[in-house]
Amino acid sequence: MSLTHISVRGAREHNLKGVSVDIPRDTLTVITGLSGSGKSSLAFDTIYAEGQRRYVESLSAYARQFLELMQKPDVDHIEGLSPAISIEQKTTSRNPRSTVATVTEIYDYMRLLWARVGVPYSPATGLPISAQTVSQMVDRVMALPEGTRLYLLAPVVRGRKGEYRKELAEWQKAGFSRVRIDGELHDIDAAPALDKKYKHDIEVVVDRIVVNAEQATRLAESFETALKLAEGLAYVDLVDTTVAEALAAAKTPFVSSEVEKQAAETGFSTALEANGGLVAQTDGGAMKGAGVPANRIVFSEKFACPVSGFTIPEIEPRLFSFNAPQGACPACDGLGEKLVFDEDLVVPNHALSIKKGAVVPWAKSNPPSPYYMQVLGSLAKAYSFDLETAWSDLPAEAQSVILHGTRGKPVTLTFIDGRKSYDVKKPFEGVIGNLTRRMLSTESAWMREELSKYQSSQPCETCHGARLKPEALAVKLGGENISHATHLSVVDALAWFTALPDTLNGQQKEIAERILKEILERLGFLNNVGLDYLNLDRTSGTLSGGESQRIRLASQIGSGLSGVLYVLDEPSIGLHQRDNDMLLKTLRRLRDLGNTVLVVEHDEDAIRTADYVIDMGPGAGVHGGEIVAQGTFEQVLANQDSITADYLAGRREVPLPAKRRKGNGKKLTVHNATANNLTGVTASLPLGTFTCITGVSGSGKSSFTIDTLYAAAARELNGARMLAGKHDRITGLQYLDKVIDIDQSPIGRTPRSNPATYTGAFTQIRDWFAGLPEAQARGYKPGRFSFNVKGGRCEACQGDGVLKIEMHFLPDVYVQCDVCHGARYNRETLEVKFKGKSIADVLDMTVEDAVEFFKAVPPIRDKMAMLAEVGLGYVKVGQQATTLSGGEAQRVKLAKELSRRATGNTLYILDEPTTGLHFEDVRKLLEVLHQLVEQGNTVVVIEHNLDVIKTADWVLDLGPEGGVKGGEIVAEGVPETVAKEPKSFTGRYLAPLLRKGGGDEPVLSEAGAEAAA
Repeated sequence: MSLTHISVRGAREHNLKGVSVDIPRDTLTVITGLSGSGKSSLAFDTIYAEGQRRYVESLSAYARQFLELMQKPDVDHIEGLSPAISIEQKTTSRNPRSTVATVTEIYDYMRLLWARVGVPYSPATGLPISAQTVSQMVDRVMALPEGTRLYLLAPVVRGRKGEYRKELAEWQKAGFSRVRIDGELHDIDAAPALDKKYKHDIEVVVDRIVVNAEQATRLAESFETALKLAEGLAYVDLVDTTVAEALAAAKTPFVSSEVEKQAAETGFSTALEANGGLVAQTDGGAMKGAGVPANRIVFSEKFACPVSGFTIPEIEPRLFSFNAPQGACPACDGLGEKLVFDEDLVVPNHALSIKKGAVVPWAKSNPPSPYYMQVLGSLAKAYSFDLETAWSDLPAEAQSVILHGTRGKPVTLTFIDGRKSYDVKKPFEGVIGNLTRRMLSTESAWMREELSKYQSSQPCETCHGARLKPEALAVKLGGENISHATHLSVVDALAWFTALPDTLNGQQKEIAERILKEILERLGFLNNVGLDYLNLDRTSGTLSGGESQRIRLASQIGSGLSGVLYVLDEPSIGLHQRDNDMLLKTLRRLRDLGNTVLVVEHDEDAIRTADYVIDMGPGAGVHGGEIVAQGTFEQVLANQDSITADYLAGRREVPLPAKRRKGNGKKLTVHNATANNLTGVTASLPLGTFTCITGVSGSGKSSFTIDTLYAAAARELNGARMLAGKHDRITGLQYLDKVIDIDQSPIGRTPRSNPATYTGAFTQIRDWFAGLPEAQARGYKPGRFSFNVKGGRCEACQGDGVLKIEMHFLPDVYVQCDVCHGARYNRETLEVKFKGKSIADVLDMTVEDAVEFFKAVPPIRDKMAMLAEVGLGYVKVGQQATTLSGGEAQRVKLAKELSRRATGNTLYILDEPTTGLHFEDVRKLLEVLHQLVEQGNTVVVIEHNLDVIKTADWVLDLGPEGGVKGGEIVAEGVPETVAKEPKSFTGRYLAPLLRKGGGDEPVLSEAGAEAAA
């Protein structure tokens, strides 16, 4: 059995009720079921956790201390396991240094390709840089003015860690007497001890020379020695002057071509007419930003420009890494962007006057400062503008002076101190200058955080977003530097790298062949899982959960492993139906390599494609944790007890609405949106309706809805300080009173946060317990019932309920607190009870039990009822926020918003709310969302789920493709209208769901027929 199946016996993790199952190996198995039915508990917390734990335990104790070790799951035994790899949605790096290319390892191969095949070009002349011979080096030095004193150095250690005691002894034995360590000259026998934890630069002094005609032979020998010692590199450091001054004083500068001759005659600084007008931006080796001291000439047997002295010491892969000091742009440290104070955040509302607080950081200073208003009043007097005038009506000069200052020009500032008035004549630094100075000088973390609210990211002015040093960008392949290649989308990069061999010579082709194979293979995988629209330099933090999961999936296929257990968490999230086939083909390929692929999934296509299906249930939470049906798709479909089978077989369905709403007659219109890939989109959304924004992955849905519509509406309606995507204007916001964005970010990042604390129910629960007669007799206040503060909590575990025992080589062990036994409160607090239950018992209840328990307490009951209504009845009241999925967190937020008093004029924006939801949960969620619309609100949903789209009142379909081929409106109107649009991929998949009685045409509802007409 263990050779052909993964055999699980007695799994009791979380809500699993002693589950026993045999999963066939080397198959694609889908685990499905209601949200909270135990799918992830079986797949991730039991099978994956045990597979990972066994693999890690096979390693040495030394290796284990560096790995994340997992707890042994609560299961009797598991047989037939392989080493396990988990590909989840949550683990995308938020590090700005992590990009699509680095995560997939494409960038590692690109660095190797440019290092081994790339051709360096001089930024000064635009000509390829060639290697220098010893004779050329000697001639270059002899061209310096006679009498110039210099050191000839061999750079033996460049930016590396170590003590180098042994090496120093060897250099001394070889006859060298002096070294320069980290910029300081030392006799070798008196060299200081080096700290091996820090990086060092060590140069051996090969010779000290005064330039004159007799020294040429000696200089050649010294160069040979230095080049041999430092692997082809040598430094010449002038003692009393800079290279630029020495070259200017030289009577016969060294030249070896017409281009160099012209450059030399014009002092190495003006345009080279003979070379197409390219400028020799040089000071004899000290290229700006290249990090070469002004008194140094760098010589290389490999690469150096004889005109400008621009040198690339060594072309190694690390030169192209923006995460290493050898390659990163020194101005932005390889981030490609800098945080700067943004005019639009400093003055977010142009309709306000200065008196009414247009200049937000000065208007909202804490404490309020009369100084700022006196300064602005003085400027108003000096530049003839009125503080009562709206910002948009102020002259451009006045706006510039307020924000950027008088640029060194003195202005009279009048200050009033008590009854005295005095004038100060000095330049004004401007609001942005003031904020910049305060940011640089403050040591307060709070102040830095406060000031950062007025900052936004702008491309670095040195590298213009390329992230790399000039030396790295000087190396080109196919006429382009490495930064250009990372700016391409996956599909464009695929075409560029495919055509690259045609631009290479024979030797280059031979070197590049294997590297290109790896790059093209990985790009092909990304293309095949529907990510062809992503740019290679896009940062990982901006990817959705589904995108990041598919990127890791592509890199796993690239590794070509077999005999591995892959566990995936809903890889179809964020994927349009059109791209689903490609994803499923990829999963089958992973299986065909000889792996077992275990997928937690609700997608109908994935379930139909699976070799084996396991349906968990029958309900959620305490009502789930059992296997309802298992077997092939046909076997599961025939099971009458399975809700999943009911939906797949058509026995149940999400019903079409009887009538589509027309809205309240008002519209919200975004004019000429051009954020990201949007191509001047102007679209109207009817207010008082349920609207779906649809389109293939990367078509511009989030750019339109979140980056433009939500950001602009939040600034206007909520006073939020955020930058909206580029657009002309939004009309119709006057009909709304607020906008709410309900996304899938966690509701809390610590185990102390839970649904009760997030929705505000916990405050009311504590107030209720504090009001009980027993609590009042003891003098207990609401704080007594908090596990976050001293008083009522158990101090042995500080309210955690568990104690963490560090086990060094073994995983940390969490043991139940032996004082409170996991209750989190001390004995006295737990003695206060309501209906026989303590506050710890209440936190351990499921939401649906809490609804019944608090039915006589409306404020608590209503919040719990709202959580149950959005399908979270199975979640425990005090369940740790860190254990909630993205979809569950989103529904907790939705419940919080629903429990507030509705105004009927709210705009709700949701980003894929069906993430992680079963067919039945989608039906429940739709009831809640449509209820919001019935109250007069407007709900806008970004969605791929066809059951949601078919119930919408209005659909805006973007596309037609992703990335640069998207960003246009393909279709808009009622679902029936979109279904008839031949260019719409969404319409193509939507049409069959709108047909009734097996006809070929979508049947229009009354409202649909009216709108279509």
